[in-house]
Amino acid sequence: MSDATVDEDGQEEKKPSKLPMIIGVVLALAGAGGGFFAVQSGLLGGGSDAHAEDAAAGADHAEDQEHVETPALPKVSFIEVPQVMVSLGPGGHSQHLRFRASLEVPEQYAADVEVILPRVQDVLNSYLRALEARDIEAPGALVRLRGQMLRRVRLVAGEDRIRDLLVLEFVLN
Repeated sequence: MSDATVDEDGQEEKKPSKLPMIIGVVLALAGAGGGFFAVQSGLLGGGSDAHAEDAAAGADHAEDQEHVETPALPKVSFIEVPQVMVSLGPGGHSQHLRFRASLEVPEQYAADVEVILPRVQDVLNSYLRALEARDIEAPGALVRLRGQMLRRVRLVAGEDRIRDLLVLEFVLN
């Protein structure tokens, strides 16, 4: 049998070849394998020079690498912001938002930030109350809201006094 079929008029029609699809799949797999190798070996995508040198040096220097000191973590304090409960307006699936956060501050500014904690809580409370239910329930909303709250807290406390805002609780009910 051949790949041809006969229609009602007696003319033969050829079925399309599957060769281009097979070649495409093989090339895609080869490209994916090559990309994986390039990234893993440090040729592409964030491989640092130090990492490439370590891989090239081999196991001979493994004992020396065990004694490398890691940099010290920055000295920070975490100041917990009191819990905020927000009533959400009509139009959403949820009626309330319970929010709790912690501020990451450099150790030398911890006392200064604790003094203005009521202002920080006011800014967060005001921002969360201004939101609509669809803003909170949207996919990826927490990341966007966290960024907005961090910006507002930095405006109140000072840009250099707040390193980050960590969301401890974000519950819709």
